Amino acid sequence: MSQKSALDQIRMQIQWNRLLSVVEEQAQTLIRTAFSTSAREAGDISAGVYDCRGRMLAQAVTGTPGHVNAMAASVGFFMEKFPLSTMKPGDVFVTNDPWRGTGHLNDFTVVTPTFLGNEIVALFACTTHVVDVGGKGFGPDGRQIYEEGINIPIMKLAENGEFVEPVLAIIRNNVRNPIEVEGDLYSLAACNDVGGTRLIDMMREFGMETLDTLADYVIESARAGMAAEIRELPNGTYHNSMRIDGYESPIDLVAALTIRDEEIEVDFTGTSGISTFGINVPLTYTQAYASFGIRCVIGGAVPNNAGSLAPVIITAPEGSILNAPHPCAVTARHVIGQMLPDVVLGCLNQVIPDRVPAEGTSCLWNPVLLGGHGLTDSDYGDATPFAINTFHAGGTGARPDKDGLNATAFPSGVRNTPIEVNETIAPLIIWRKEYRADSGGAGRYRGGVGQVMEISHSQHAPFAINCMFDRVTYPPRGRNGGGDGTAGIIERANDGSRLNSKGRQSVNGDDKLIISMPGGGGLGNPHERDPSDVARDVLLGFVSPEAAETVYGVAVDGKGAVDEARTKGLRATS
Repeated sequence: MSQKSALDQIRMQIQWNRLLSVVEEQAQTLIRTAFSTSAREAGDISAGVYDCRGRMLAQAVTGTPGHVNAMAASVGFFMEKFPLSTMKPGDVFVTNDPWRGTGHLNDFTVVTPTFLGNEIVALFACTTHVVDVGGKGFGPDGRQIYEEGINIPIMKLAENGEFVEPVLAIIRNNVRNPIEVEGDLYSLAACNDVGGTRLIDMMREFGMETLDTLADYVIESARAGMAAEIRELPNGTYHNSMRIDGYESPIDLVAALTIRDEEIEVDFTGTSGISTFGINVPLTYTQAYASFGIRCVIGGAVPNNAGSLAPVIITAPEGSILNAPHPCAVTARHVIGQMLPDVVLGCLNQVIPDRVPAEGTSCLWNPVLLGGHGLTDSDYGDATPFAINTFHAGGTGARPDKDGLNATAFPSGVRNTPIEVNETIAPLIIWRKEYRADSGGAGRYRGGVGQVMEISHSQHAPFAINCMFDRVTYPPRGRNGGGDGTAGIIERANDGSRLNSKGRQSVNGDDKLIISMPGGGGLGNPHERDPSDVARDVLLGFVSPEAAETVYGVAVDGKGAVDEARTKGLRATS
């Protein structure tokens, strides 16, 4: 980076901060105008600004790592198909191609050029998960991408400021929720438009004709900040592996993390091969979440952009489940991809054990619920048809010096969907949504607890669930002496029969579906946990009195206070 005066650096830092506020307003526009609950309620989106070389300069805080980090690569694919010289004011581009977007067909990515006068000065991009793209629906049962829904190549969504109606018509006629999906496409375009408007306001205010100087400063500063943090770590290669449920068979995620001066490389050689079902992961999504795992504990204070991402190199062999080629089915790629931060953190735990959390549920527990002709094992009758994708989560792993977060999505960061919203847009009754006691792994710091939901059809009709869950056979592991979290369970209420963790299955109209989500792993020796914290857990229903005694060696009386004498005896004999 060329030498700049202190005043120049202050000025550019102010401009950088302003750029961050621009992309945050861009993201909030999408959330405020979105039609689908995944964006409006859960925040399953991303938004960012790119320079004319396709480098991500800033991302909104609002959004998910899988979207924004994968989107960082996808903008380059847009520029290959439509070079800047061919773009005109009023153009808006779109795709949901998993290998050129953010990993599966349900994610639509929209890119819009921003003009100052007659010159393009930036590109804005955004992504959201739409409720339906046709095909088999949002679930893992597809065997090839062709079964999973409509696939829109990189093309124009709008030209000269007018939406391309044939594109919208094709999408409307291939999805189960045409109003919501079309509405989200308008919201994506509006999101970028607001970003572009605010950027031009900023550039005029600061008298800027291009972003070139600011872009170089942002990227070089972030790269230097990340490199400085990596230099503090010892060079070497560290290994970790994690077995998860998979679909037709368990999956091994195997990583070798190499720290080399100012860069970190993660190689997933040894990971299981591709699945015959839709849980495969395109490489861009693998890179997005693996790099996020590193950035959680290394360079976390450095803004996320092309510069801070550059020193992190992620590779996976083609043909592995983490680098699945076309035409593999990939709809449920998030179930596998969101496990990668835990895998990477397991490597880093060997280097910086005081900064790494335990394993958590990690993958989202999103019950996709459907009702209608041909979707259930028995006749649906004249009940109201519906398709709903509702967002929920188990517990996260215990953190250094802190307990894990209860019923919180990590690493995706999306929010739980309010049950009132679900019941408003679908003929469902959610009878119960509560914390799941004793699900968090024991430790000096307790794993976050999961949650339990109980659901039925309000019109007593059968309904289907597309299961895309994990941590049912292999629960989240504790670290450094902490206990494992409790595995998840999906079952029918009437007879307690278990559902498989993946695939479409039905629930009868007179029955209820019970979903018990996993808890995160614990961190450290449970008998080193402060007894008053155990008593508080018991009082709040996170830990049962029985588990307090048998696992933590803490006796809690009927008033929620620690029985000091009994506790001393329990811990002395353990």
